[in-house]
Amino acid sequence: MSDIAILTEADLRRAVTLGAPVLAAVEEAFRLLASGKVIMPPILSMEIAEANGEVDVKTAYLPGFDHFAIKVSPGFFDNPKLGLPSLNGLMILFSAKTGLVTALLLDNGYLTDIRTAAAGAIATKYLAPKKIEAAAVLGTGAQARLQIIAAHQMRPFSRVLVWGRDRARAEACAEDIAAALKINTEAVPDAAAAVAAAQLVVTATSARKPILRAEWLHKGMHITAMGADQAGKNEIDPRAVALADLYVCDRVSQASALGELRAARAATLMNGTNPPELGAIVAGTHPGRTSETAITICDLTGTGAQDTAIASYAFAAAQKLGIGAKIKA
Repeated sequence: MSDIAILTEADLRRAVTLGAPVLAAVEEAFRLLASGKVIMPPILSMEIAEANGEVDVKTAYLPGFDHFAIKVSPGFFDNPKLGLPSLNGLMILFSAKTGLVTALLLDNGYLTDIRTAAAGAIATKYLAPKKIEAAAVLGTGAQARLQIIAAHQMRPFSRVLVWGRDRARAEACAEDIAAALKINTEAVPDAAAAVAAAQLVVTATSARKPILRAEWLHKGMHITAMGADQAGKNEIDPRAVALADLYVCDRVSQASALGELRAARAATLMNGTNPPELGAIVAGTHPGRTSETAITICDLTGTGAQDTAIASYAFAAAQKLGIGAKIKA
């Protein structure tokens, strides 16, 4: 039996940063997803209501890749009361030829954060207006920060507006984004005003009722919604999804069960349509934004294809640096 690499969160933070190589790896995963050759089973999702927790398991085989990943991603949202992080998890990398374990990536959710932000950047690249002066983010967590930082690499903007239910958290988020991007960033008390001023809007919350209303839509805007990854979550007013000139999701089957498409169809909207997937737009088989005045929405539920892509990239990057430990199987 061969050695198994063990990579800690510290190792992975050293090997993987949110830059052009990671964005390219995630973009390629979307392109492959449109080929019809990716094997990606439905998400295994379990909610543990008694502990205010949930666990998702995702995987995918990507043709041409030496490995595939299985990711286990728990989220236990009362943990901060215990002085513990809400999110953690790990990825297991297997040989795509033998099925043997190649590596354990003990990332505590870091790689998921990075690949999710990268997916948002890809949505920005293909769907956002060419010129963005201001971006708005509704949400104040780690993903709110990372989504804006990643999107800025695709469409540089000069201003960011941050809205959150907790003013102090919104101000802290704004300070972090300002420090990272060196641009004007401010926390604002009114979500509607933030959306009105922005050409790019990111929603990054765990909301179960819409935080972005249909009447806030305006010409020449793009929305990336990434918070709805469980059947009970909903960030975008279903009417907004129906009114958009182009609604795109990362995977129709997932979005109809977990994402904003689920909420829209529950509201008897979008039932007769089969929206395009982001991969098809990346691959050039479906048009993306066709007008600078169009209203576009991208619904990201997170795919196993992204996990295999980021895990494979991380393993290769760590090997190149010669970091991590090894154990005998």
